[in-house]
Amino acid sequence: MAITANQVNELRSKTGVGLMDCKKVLLETNGDIESAVKKLREKGLAKAAKKSDRSTTEGKIFVKTDSSRKNAVIIELNCETDFVASNDIFSECGKFIADAILANNISTLDDLLQSTINSVPYSDFISDYVVKLGENISVKQFQVLSNEGFIETYLHMNGKIGVLVAFNTTLSGELSKGIAMHVAAANPTCLSPEDVDQNDIKNETEIIRSQSIQEGKPEAILDKIIQGRMSKYFKEICLLEQGFIKDDKQSVKSILPNNTSIVSFIRFSIG
Repeated sequence: MAITANQVNELRSKTGVGLMDCKKVLLETNGDIESAVKKLREKGLAKAAKKSDRSTTEGKIFVKTDSSRKNAVIIELNCETDFVASNDIFSECGKFIADAILANNISTLDDLLQSTINSVPYSDFISDYVVKLGENISVKQFQVLSNEGFIETYLHMNGKIGVLVAFNTTLSGELSKGIAMHVAAANPTCLSPEDVDQNDIKNETEIIRSQSIQEGKPEAILDKIIQGRMSKYFKEICLLEQGFIKDDKQSVKSILPNNTSIVSFIRFSIG
């Protein structure tokens, strides 16, 4: 018998299962909604849909570049427990999502939700892994980075932290990997002082001025004190100003070869 869109949507609203699976089971049950619900539960798919309401606070970061190293993606894929986050099947799921995002030029979560992965709708793809792993799984966020130069990737703590760093040109693997490792460990919030929000600079300046006055510092040297403490502030939050993790006597900016610059970076972490 022919299955209508209304039947498929009704079954989906009852179970949360993907459209393709709903249509398939309706064909198997001759359009009987209640029988279809029962069959989906027997298959574990309705159970998977129920899990979609459960909290996902654990997970793993995935990074991938294309063969040119000019395009890359970083993904935060969440699950419910660290045990599942360490599972090879969970890693397989994340890698398939990363492959699909790069291959299909997906740039937003909405686009991802409407996409297909391995020739099946995204919702069905995720439901399959929810059944396999027994936990809710969701992509919390992802970013695609494109750059004319070279993109380095780094994963830390078994994927708890992930980093992409874009350079204007190719440089030695040891140095580029070291800088990506630095981003993971030091957690800078911006690239350079020029990138710091002006409101943040204003607020920090006012705090330093107020603290200095309370400490009894002379008015005549307040500007010098503010300048010195703001320099320290920039060294704490700006990647290029930070002391390099492998040699903190040198700034990240100073270890870059001539005519080499960091264009941008992205850092994701679980938790």
